[in-house]
Amino acid sequence: MEKFVIEGKHPLSGDVTPAGNKNAALPLLAATLLTDGEVTLHNVPRIGDVGTMLQLLAGLGVAIRDEGSTLHLCAKDARFAVPRPELFQMVRGGMLLAGPMLSRFGQAILPLPGGDRIGRRRVDTHLLALEALGAQIEFDHYDFTMRSTGLRGADILLDEASVTATENAVMAAVLARGTTIIRNAACEPHVQDLCSMLNCLGAKISGIGSNTLIIEGTDHLAAGEFTISPDYLEVGSWLGLGAVTRGEIRIHGVVPDHMRMINFVFGERLGVRMRMEGDTLIVADEQDLRIREDVGGAVPKIDDAPWPQFPADLMSIALVVATQARGTVLIHEKMFESRLYFVDKLIGMGAKIILCDPHRAVVVGPAELHGQELSSPDIRAGMALLIAALAAEGISTIANVGQIDRGYQQIDQKLRSLGAHIERIRS
Repeated sequence: MEKFVIEGKHPLSGDVTPAGNKNAALPLLAATLLTDGEVTLHNVPRIGDVGTMLQLLAGLGVAIRDEGSTLHLCAKDARFAVPRPELFQMVRGGMLLAGPMLSRFGQAILPLPGGDRIGRRRVDTHLLALEALGAQIEFDHYDFTMRSTGLRGADILLDEASVTATENAVMAAVLARGTTIIRNAACEPHVQDLCSMLNCLGAKISGIGSNTLIIEGTDHLAAGEFTISPDYLEVGSWLGLGAVTRGEIRIHGVVPDHMRMINFVFGERLGVRMRMEGDTLIVADEQDLRIREDVGGAVPKIDDAPWPQFPADLMSIALVVATQARGTVLIHEKMFESRLYFVDKLIGMGAKIILCDPHRAVVVGPAELHGQELSSPDIRAGMALLIAALAAEGISTIANVGQIDRGYQQIDQKLRSLGAHIERIRS
């Protein structure tokens, strides 16, 4: 096990470039099962979850040539196998193998998926979509057994705008017979990346970026290459970091259209001073964080919702920034019932937070934070605690940093380049 030791209250400044979108990399890697041709992916984040997905694909016979942030994958000799449960339970994205395996092998046996422990994360939407395309699915409390004698197009209404269920349905549909329409589809940037990459390989997907996707089934996908878009969730994390530490942070390679609601919440709701110069987001070195009240002095709310609303994965970061802003705000995490439980660690650091219930917390700021011994419960809460430690007076330790490594590439090295006092220690 490894831990971070952080000395807070040091000004951070400098330049940082986000890695490729983690939530795009996982489905793009899974999609390489759909073609015998070599697929080259650029700007791949080298994080824990990607490493686990590569091991899962290697277990299915996918040949992988590793060139750092560029990967070459060829599934010409892929074969059916049951993924190793200990690997599968390390990453939520393992469930993304369901659609490609059904399409490629006509069957899939998948253990229960793992990932962040942030409450119940249902897979029913995946199963309903795959059943609509012709799969037969059984569940015995340990494994999902899926079979198909041939997938066929269908008109599917997803019961929720699930990102990974949308991606599974898309990957199953591209080689299915006939036309598939996916309604109430998720349309986050990573879903758009997947659809765009599949089109580069010869798929026929229209409606990309909307809530209705139309897929004309084709018989064959070819070789191709694709560049993964920058991770806007990592950009949002650096934005939160810059807001609570003194010094100008310049974040390069930003896609402005991916940041509109994020910039609104941090800028308009929490008072973060920032500006865009081309594809560079600059977080100002002088901040006067103030929560903007609603009309009549009412307490404002920050809540999450499917794209293009504020992303659930940045709620933890926004909450930490709110602890350093003058005023009161209600944080309403609507999507996961356990994501806010990490606030007890912030309260121990001195934050003024009332946890109303599993989904709502009232934050009163600003609060002087003090170093504490902490542990990372999941990727985003781990990053939020890391930001809090950098803003706190004194020394903090964060255990279980493998959770942070699952979503952030070389995070301690990047922080040191900005002037952070952080060490990685094997405990």
